[in-house]
Amino acid sequence: MTGMTLEEFKATLSSERPPTLTPLLTALWHDARGGWDQAHEIVQDIESKDAAWVHAYLHRKEGDAGNAAYWYNRARQPIATDSLEAEWSRIAAALLVRD
Repeated sequence: MTGMTLEEFKATLSSERPPTLTPLLTALWHDARGGWDQAHEIVQDIESKDAAWVHAYLHRKEGDAGNAAYWYNRARQPIATDSLEAEWSRIAAALLVRD
């Protein structure tokens, strides 16, 4: 567990560098700051359901629904239909509790 709330995590987005967190939270941090490629590079080499969830979100954001569906299945998550911002927050909140 990081000991950081979602609000505290979001507040770090104005910093030059990500806080010291797990790779998946770091990927979400980069994505929120416009670093989709950096985020994707981090998650593509991690084998876990949580990594697959972040991977799914990234491909959904990219507009690649087929690839996103594959990763949602690997993550055992339903295909998201809410806003990208809401999904990002949901994933970040879940990871902050787990990590």
